[in-house]
Formats: sequence, C-alpha cells, structure tokens
Amino acid sequence: MVQLIVAMVLFFIMMFGIGFILNMLMKTTWFPIYLFIIVLLPLMIWGTWDKSISFSDNFTSFTFVDVLPAITALVGAYVSGWTIQALRRGGYKMF
Repeated sequence: MVQLIVAMVLFFIMMFGIGFILNMLMKTTWFPIYLFIIVLLPLMIWGTWDKSISFSDNFTSFTFVDVLPAITALVGAYVSGWTIQALRRGGYKMF
C-alpha cells in the first residue's frame, strides 16, 4: 500500500512538472492532458497487451494498482494547466 501511495505522488509530481515545463515552452495550456491521453495511455496499454487472451480480458486484467497512478498522473497534468492559466491571469507574461 505504501508503494502505491508513493507511486501516485511520484506520477502526480512528474506529470505536473513535465506539464508545467511544456506549457511554458509551447505557450499552450492543456497540451499535457492531450499528450497524456493520446500518447502515454495507449503506450501503457500497448506495453501490457497480451495477444494470447481476448480483448475484454486484456482490459479487465488492469487492477486499481495500475489505474490509480494513471489517474493521478492525469490530475497532475490538469493541475499544471490550471496553474499556468492562473499565473497568466495574474499577469505573468512569460507563462
């Protein structure tokens, strides 16, 4: 259980940091969320895909230990976009 909590915190911080930097460099607000949904989630699913079992069995093989870090990473990407947006509203031009 401790490992799950540590993984969730690490994924949140990692996606927040990557999203924050991408938002600053690309001047987009929600790009990290799109990147996460379009690139990272399919890569995770493809990496764990087992061709010897059926389509539904592949998706039911994911447990909450697999899903919770992914959800917290998505929340981290969202929070980074929200933070950049709040900084822009506050008058910070470089963000």
